[in-house]
Amino acid sequence: MPFVSSITTSDFRKLRQNRQTYVDKTASVARALTAPQEVLLFPRPRRFGKTLWMSTFAAFVENRPDVEPSEQEQERATLFGDLAIWRDQDARAHAGRYPVVSMTFKDAKETTWDDCLAAVGRVIAQAFRVHEYVRPTLSRADSLVFDAVREQRADRSMLSGALAFLSELLHEHYGERVVLLIDEYDLPIHAAYTHGYYDQAITFFRNFLSGGYKDNRHLFKGILTGILRVAKESIFSGLNNLAVYSILRREYAAGFGFTEGEVEDLARLADADQHLDTLRAWYNGYVFGDQVIYNPWSVLQFLDNPDKTPSTYWVQTGSDDMITDLIARGRLGPMSDQEALLRGDTVDKDIFEPIALRDLEYTTDSAWSFLLFSGYLTATEVHPGEDGIRARLRIPNHEVRGVYTRMLRRWLHRGLGSDDQVRLLCEALLAGDADRVEADLQRLLIDHVSHHDLPRPARELPYHMFVLGLLVRLADDYDVRSNRETGYGRADVLITPRRSGQPGVVIELKTFDPERDGSPEAALDKAMAQIDERDYAAELRARGATPIRAYAAVFDRKRAHVRVRSEA
Repeated sequence: MPFVSSITTSDFRKLRQNRQTYVDKTASVARALTAPQEVLLFPRPRRFGKTLWMSTFAAFVENRPDVEPSEQEQERATLFGDLAIWRDQDARAHAGRYPVVSMTFKDAKETTWDDCLAAVGRVIAQAFRVHEYVRPTLSRADSLVFDAVREQRADRSMLSGALAFLSELLHEHYGERVVLLIDEYDLPIHAAYTHGYYDQAITFFRNFLSGGYKDNRHLFKGILTGILRVAKESIFSGLNNLAVYSILRREYAAGFGFTEGEVEDLARLADADQHLDTLRAWYNGYVFGDQVIYNPWSVLQFLDNPDKTPSTYWVQTGSDDMITDLIARGRLGPMSDQEALLRGDTVDKDIFEPIALRDLEYTTDSAWSFLLFSGYLTATEVHPGEDGIRARLRIPNHEVRGVYTRMLRRWLHRGLGSDDQVRLLCEALLAGDADRVEADLQRLLIDHVSHHDLPRPARELPYHMFVLGLLVRLADDYDVRSNRETGYGRADVLITPRRSGQPGVVIELKTFDPERDGSPEAALDKAMAQIDERDYAAELRARGATPIRAYAAVFDRKRAHVRVRSEA
């Protein structure tokens, strides 16, 4: 069977009816269906197949009132007959038995709480309209509530209780308990955090989800998907029956995303075996439990492209505003960690699976955890830590590395005006042009301070971003490091050529303090003296750098002072 693109739909029934290529994930559907846990949460990065998985689950278990039972059975045999779940007799016992309530909050990303609640109300109303066949059997009181929700006239209290109310009605109608499926449950929470209505959203969703999933005698199985596991005390308070299967767990590891074998099969169907190395470099590298996983969205986009050209397909489907903010505001802690990641190395960090988004403002562990679970990093090793989990993190592949490099380029471009200006700054730095370096550093400093109201501990961030930007710009020919041990101390910035005979640069940076330094010139003198006394240029000489440019840079609020000395 040839490769037929399936990127146009996340509806399992349509995909199969249209004979589009489907990677069989039904073994994980069967496992969830027959698991003893009543409520399961699957946090995965965006575009990793969550919506299609939920659609598959619904198509298998749903009892559709508008279709005769014999027709439903025939359709299920057609849809699932050649898939793993059809060979699982325990799972087959549940086929076509249950009323299903299915919702997705993927589009509930509003800028105000009122608009968010209205968007949520539209999603709930649609779920009620799907099941309006129950209305003729309702009491007058229940009919009034049902109509209010269906017609989007419901107040906040009615919406909060909507899951519990609808599941009770469906259980009574069918004589079978209900399956509740909520896709992208946390996207409204992300929007609430970004736009300042976090507390209102958390209060609403805590009540809404608790009504449907906590001690609900009308519930057979509840499944939620999202990007993060929002902290239990924030939204899942009291849900003791919730089982969370994050990317760090082995169970269901292959249920989302593509494994190596699956990608090889897809490449063969698409007559693209010769492109496997490209697929591995660009879209592989995620580690879910004990499985190495490919980004499914990007793989399918690549195979669907007649030119088989790699691109940042996944990155283009979402905003990187939050990751930009985490880096630009110093939420990730020491700059050396980010430098290590950009060089392709790993960093070891404490990871917390439940994430309270508001903690991103205050704790570096929450920031690193957010990047991991959102798909911007992957964990190559996981061990128990003092307070939870200790993970070895790295950037998974070329596509995701592009997120970081583009963000840093944008930062430099915003301050300097264009890529040409960034290139000229790097050339000036290597050429020993102190006047040009001083002017450009000052422009970056002014721009950064004007855009961010930073507390005193974060005032080194312009330097931080400057160094990361240099690392990205010069990476092909130079090794750029901060706080590098050399000579008799640690240089603030060391730019070492990968080939001897090329210029090398050492930079010592200081923050000007009038009481301590007296004048910027005196501060520059001290910085130069420190370079000499501690022989910061030792590594550059050993690596054959010539000439060596020794820079002293002093930051005085929005003013930069730079001096250079060259050594042949």
